[in-house]
Amino acid sequence: MSNEMREPTFFVLTALLGGRKHGYALISEVGTLSEGRLTLQVGTLYGSLERLARQGWVEESGTEVVAGRHRRYFTITSQGAAALETESARLTDRAARATALLGRYREGFAL
Repeated sequence: MSNEMREPTFFVLTALLGGRKHGYALISEVGTLSEGRLTLQVGTLYGSLERLARQGWVEESGTEVVAGRHRRYFTITSQGAAALETESARLTDRAARATALLGRYREGFAL
């Protein structure tokens, strides 16, 4: 079984590194961080946040009502940051191996 982090989880945790955010701010930040490749829907986001909270990776950090709308704020926990660090290292290692193989591949064609 793979220990790879799902891409939406990776970007939600990354977005929370900048401080506490409410749902719509997270949706916007995830879109920016993923360069528009990932568009989260509200229901999907809150389902993910509840799963991440059960894992101890995020926690609800307050609520407020703005313009008649209820906002729930979330922050990343130290466990969430550690999981993100592990995944970032895994992705960096994967990219480094691919880059090394690409270099050998190019050398083979440079002869």
